[in-house]
Amino acid sequence: MGSIWELDYYSRPILDENNKKIWEVLVCESPLDTRTKADSLFRYAQYCPSTQVNSGWLRTALQEAINQAGVAPLKIRFFRRQMNNMITKACQDVGIPAQPSRRTLMLNQWLQERNEQVYPQEVGYQEGTNTSVRLESPLPQRLPDALEGQQWIFVTLTGADFAEMHEWEIGFGESFPIEFANLSPETRIPGVLIFSPRALPLAGWMSGLELAWLRLDTSKGTRLVLETGATESWILANIKNPQTIVEAKSFEEAKQKANGVHFIGVQSDRQAESFAGFWLLQEVNLP
Repeated sequence: MGSIWELDYYSRPILDENNKKIWEVLVCESPLDTRTKADSLFRYAQYCPSTQVNSGWLRTALQEAINQAGVAPLKIRFFRRQMNNMITKACQDVGIPAQPSRRTLMLNQWLQERNEQVYPQEVGYQEGTNTSVRLESPLPQRLPDALEGQQWIFVTLTGADFAEMHEWEIGFGESFPIEFANLSPETRIPGVLIFSPRALPLAGWMSGLELAWLRLDTSKGTRLVLETGATESWILANIKNPQTIVEAKSFEEAKQKANGVHFIGVQSDRQAESFAGFWLLQEVNLP
């Protein structure tokens, strides 16, 4: 299986000699399963003068990153919607699909690390000057009728349970080592299992959505929402049963205690020993 990269191309809280913000490209490799070692993941960083911010400069930087890595990734994820056109064009020019996605967990950690440890050491650093433009997200959509699960339940695993995930029989899915989220093997990790006689088509459809995270939405009743891509979201379930509402709130509380980590699985029925789909997810605050 090939690699997937995560990319950010944006201004940083550093001013040049002309009081213009310096830009930067960051590229890092996504961890794709629970056995990934942090020191094995590829990283690339390069500052960009404000006068050279364009898709051509980014294309050149991407080609240099590919040369350093020795192999091109299968696709490149990015979360900044306002940079969509420039990033997509640069990726196309080097022959790699660009994928709007909030599944940029390593990139988010790296940005936090650089904001705390790297940028403050640079000449021209300006604390608190780097704010991202927040764009409105569309309302959650209904799942296609043919893909709705017949049943679903809230469940919990421990961090240690995921050590053997690479041995589970899974049709579609993606994960990461829980220690990347600073969790211990004893941490209780909440999740949702969906049961459907059309489990494989449902899991296949979900695999193309760039799953980000699950969240409990109480803005219009109580419902379980699946966030995908850069902006999309889907209503997995409208919850009306009082006991299930209590369970849903417990799920959300457990997710927060687990640093946003949770999971979603798809099976044909409750007796199934394999998964049509299984994703380890983490809700993060993207800049």
